[in-house]
Amino acid sequence: MPNRLRDAARRIWSLSAVRYLLVGGFCFVVDVALLWIAHELLGVPLPIATPVAFLASFAVTYTMQRVVAFASDSKMVPSVARYSALVVFNTLATTGIVWAVDALAGGWFVGKVLAVVATTVWNYFAYRYWVFASSPARSSDV
Repeated sequence: MPNRLRDAARRIWSLSAVRYLLVGGFCFVVDVALLWIAHELLGVPLPIATPVAFLASFAVTYTMQRVVAFASDSKMVPSVARYSALVVFNTLATTGIVWAVDALAGGWFVGKVLAVVATTVWNYFAYRYWVFASSPARSSDV
């Protein structure tokens, strides 16, 4: 790869928002796959399958966001506690959105996508400034 392309790729990768979106995309695939398996293959009702799939992806999402997206040096226990509180809120929001859209004949997948769009926006700021908040000296990118 020419130096200019490599430098551009490094600059883009240095932005936490870019890493957050890429990691989030991967975690979305994991979450939707688990929801599909639970609901479509195993026949678990949607109001149960949605939070189960969402919570099952907890460890993958937390670890990847902490290590890859935000390269956090925050203390583990407080960040897990803050992340857990956010997961409770997101679980309730996601379940409500998926259920409501499905009930309005939009389908569970459309509801899941809408829930992910909403949580993606508020989670970036919650992760960056609350869950994985680094020392002020390290927090210079967007």
